[in-house]
Amino acid sequence: MEISGNIIQILPLQSGEGKNGVWKKQDFVIETESQYPKKVCISMWGDRIDESVLQVGNNVTASIDVESREYNGRWYTDVKAWKIEATGTAQSPESSAPAEIPAAMEGEDDLPF
Repeated sequence: MEISGNIIQILPLQSGEGKNGVWKKQDFVIETESQYPKKVCISMWGDRIDESVLQVGNNVTASIDVESREYNGRWYTDVKAWKIEATGTAQSPESSAPAEIPAAMEGEDDLPF
């Protein structure tokens, strides 16, 4: 599966030591670009973490796996990225600002009522 969007938040890097050695995990939040944007928190593990691509404002496409597991009668869902690619330039605050209405059109609208 793939999901594309704009990185809106990068959570702190988590790391630790397990029975198989040192591990690290990076969570980040993508907002999709659609009529009804969705926010999705995605995890990357180990050597797959590409800090040059993971920057707030970057447009990316993440190849993901979605998996659910049961623990003590409750279900938990993970979204794990196994590849992430930059798909465009970073979005600047000016580019997401609404366009200004020309002075000649102020007060006019196309509504019939």
